[in-house]
Amino acid sequence: MIAALLGVVIGIVMGLTGAGGGILAVPALVFALGWTIPQAAPVALLAVAGAASLGAVDGLRRRLVRYRAALFIGAVGAAVAPLGLKVASVAPERLLLAVFAVAMVLVSGKMFLGARSTIEPGDGNPPLCELDPATGRLHWTSASAAALGAIGAAAGFLTGLLGVGGGFLIVPALRRFSDISMPGIVATSLAVIAIVSMGSVIGAWLQGRDLSIAVAAPFAAGAAIGMVAGRIGARSLSPLLLQRIFAGVTATVAIGLIARAVYR
Repeated sequence: MIAALLGVVIGIVMGLTGAGGGILAVPALVFALGWTIPQAAPVALLAVAGAASLGAVDGLRRRLVRYRAALFIGAVGAAVAPLGLKVASVAPERLLLAVFAVAMVLVSGKMFLGARSTIEPGDGNPPLCELDPATGRLHWTSASAAALGAIGAAAGFLTGLLGVGGGFLIVPALRRFSDISMPGIVATSLAVIAIVSMGSVIGAWLQGRDLSIAVAAPFAAGAAIGMVAGRIGARSLSPLLLQRIFAGVTATVAIGLIARAVYR
């Protein structure tokens, strides 16, 4: 029951933001069940992959997902994720907790500043990943492919290392380097998260990690239900308000992780 309820909360956050659920899934399992990050990561990613898949399907139905970009970013991320898994298997738990806390602080700050800012994506210059006005599709160049590949590699490594979905990185990166609409960015991010997370779960299984199905199944089911609710709610709630709330929750969890790393 606890796992299912935690999953619902994570799914709702993912549905509302397209970015936050993955980074909160591992701390939820760490605090609620007393697991280590390597123990929690595969279970969290299994739930995140399922919930993100539902969100991506909804985005595809509404023609919001940039599926070519999502497949490319996801493929690069899935290829790099095993490196993060390998590093996580040998890194000290305190170090992983500290790195996770730092990542959450950065995400919280970025989300809070983003909520206060009215600046449009980019810096006034043409984005590296630009939509073709004639077709509405991304115009692929060597620069855009390099940018999308770098996003995928970074998201994949962090997914393997910390068990995060990577949306907290993908969403601001696409906002910075593309002129895709925000709904399109969220939907595309969810598609990438689904690909990279499932690739990481398979990689963890191949490395002999225990997926703890007794916890993973209700956690994943709850996340799927929460995702549906979150996607519905996202259509009527203020994005700025959601970012502020998420920033506050993330900062609070980061403080808890720091305390756990210090007193473990």
